Amino acid sequence: MGPRTRILDAAMLVFRRHGFRRSSIEQAAEAAGLTRQALYHHFKSKEALFRAVIERLHEDALAAEIAAAAAAEKQDGSLADILVASVSAKLGQLAASLDGSPHVEELFSEHLLQARDLYQKYTTAYAEQLAATIARVCRKQGLTLDAGMTPRDLARCVEMAVNGTKSAYPAMQPADAFLKDLEIMLRTLVAGAVRPAFKSRAATPKPAKKAVPRSISRKPGDRR
Repeated sequence: MGPRTRILDAAMLVFRRHGFRRSSIEQAAEAAGLTRQALYHHFKSKEALFRAVIERLHEDALAAEIAAAAAAEKQDGSLADILVASVSAKLGQLAASLDGSPHVEELFSEHLLQARDLYQKYTTAYAEQLAATIARVCRKQGLTLDAGMTPRDLARCVEMAVNGTKSAYPAMQPADAFLKDLEIMLRTLVAGAVRPAFKSRAATPKPAKKAVPRSISRKPGDRR
């Protein structure tokens, strides 16, 4: 384990325990087994250290999203299954990183204050990854999106569903209840937005032809 990784692991523990405002460079250095000057060699301030921690959280969440989508696709999951798996993995990774901290809401708030540019950067990255997954799965499974919707449009709707569910669960807590309600939202969204691109001809039975009676020739003197 390199010094930077050790510092970030230690800083994560400190921020979880004390929140952002009450944490210090000295506490992070002590937790990492370094002097204050040694830590300053890697990070110039507490704010810079916090940003690095946030960036790693987002990188881990993005990796979890990609891996979960690939696993669900490999198991031949439906589009809804794949989206639920990937989005839940991403958000579950973020929630688990702060689970148990008494300062979860403060850390999320400081995340937006201290690293808004990172939030915007990864929001875009998540949306692009989700749109790519939707486009790929629709091609593979012969699906089409209704009402002229594009994969980017559906990805945006998924993000709005996430934000809507977050409004009912501040800081995504409790995580289990948050993810359960989010799954219901996502499955309902996909059910209304996606349909098969075409119907198989075999799926629509043709009406049976009526039998046409053959004319019977009669000889003179035959009884009717």
